[in-house]
Amino acid sequence: MPSFPHPPRRQVLRTLVCLPIALATPSWAQPRQLASGSRSVTIAQIIDTSTGQIDVTKDFLVGSRTAWQDINSRGGLAGATIKHHVIEVNGSPASLRAAVESLKALPHCVALFGSAGDLAASQLVGLLARELPDLPHVAPWLQNVETNSSDSTFPIFASRQEQIGHAIKSLSVIGIRQVGAVYGSTAEYNAYRADLEQIARSLQLSISSYRTGGDLRDLAQSLTPDSPRVLLFVGGTPELVRFSQGVEKQAAQRYLIAMSDVNLQSIQQMGASRFTPMIATQVVPMVNASLPVVKAYRAALGRLYDEPPTPLSLAGYIAARYTHAVLQTLDGPITRANALLAFARRNPVDLGGFHIAPNNRGRGTTYVTQSMVAADGRLVG
Repeated sequence: MPSFPHPPRRQVLRTLVCLPIALATPSWAQPRQLASGSRSVTIAQIIDTSTGQIDVTKDFLVGSRTAWQDINSRGGLAGATIKHHVIEVNGSPASLRAAVESLKALPHCVALFGSAGDLAASQLVGLLARELPDLPHVAPWLQNVETNSSDSTFPIFASRQEQIGHAIKSLSVIGIRQVGAVYGSTAEYNAYRADLEQIARSLQLSISSYRTGGDLRDLAQSLTPDSPRVLLFVGGTPELVRFSQGVEKQAAQRYLIAMSDVNLQSIQQMGASRFTPMIATQVVPMVNASLPVVKAYRAALGRLYDEPPTPLSLAGYIAARYTHAVLQTLDGPITRANALLAFARRNPVDLGGFHIAPNNRGRGTTYVTQSMVAADGRLVG
């Protein structure tokens, strides 16, 4: 890994996320305390704060907290205050099982929403289907939607297949028929290779897979002139930066396309190559968009947190807003059983211009856009 003049952002973010919730949220941004006898509704969220996921989950959690605090300031849910219960895991199967056990101790929790990152969300689909099939699992940060189906899981974001398809189509003008898939770790190679190769075949692309147990910079420098020019990267932000620094030394021009669980803001700060075009797909609107939901997000974030707008934070905000929107349609009391029925209807929801219209394959939207880190370090949408 590269050396940094200051502590790596991932280390700083881990420290911030792992603080107790009362400390991580400014006192002036805390939800109002419930008066004696007041009603409340518990909504849970599981986030993976392991080293490999913290770039994703820190921003996602900030966006989720922003949404629930803003919702509470506007009356909550049918007059009840939303209690946002965060459960941290370290990505291991044991920690995820413990998280599910802790959910069993929350009988008044009506939904689990916004599970992040992708590896944790994927494992939770099966765990919840076996252990808590009556608990709605809403808007998880789930990349492989088709391979993680469950009657109680309700994805809303575009899948990795849509992300890859969008990215490849944007490069079709230069006749791309061959791509490479680079995996940041052995765990990601084992988890995603089969799915990614299947997606490539469905798009009539030939694909070469690359992994290393050592330095990603060395892996990049081992590429030959015959290696694919377009490389899909599946892994964390620091790993992508390290790989890009190796690609920079190659004579052949490469295009690096990262999936939506890479943090572009971190890429800007960590010394990525300025000579290799780096594109990241994202499954939410640009953070400077004029859509009402994005404007509301920026306003609430600016009021509650000293944090810049980011796509991952916006995704967390949208996950919470969608959960709230569906819960508002409940027939009868706010219970877990009624919540499951409401989410299972999968009715279309318009969140201030961001349309979520679930189909019979479980996806909520196929919305994908992309951003590029320009040579001068700016983000270009």
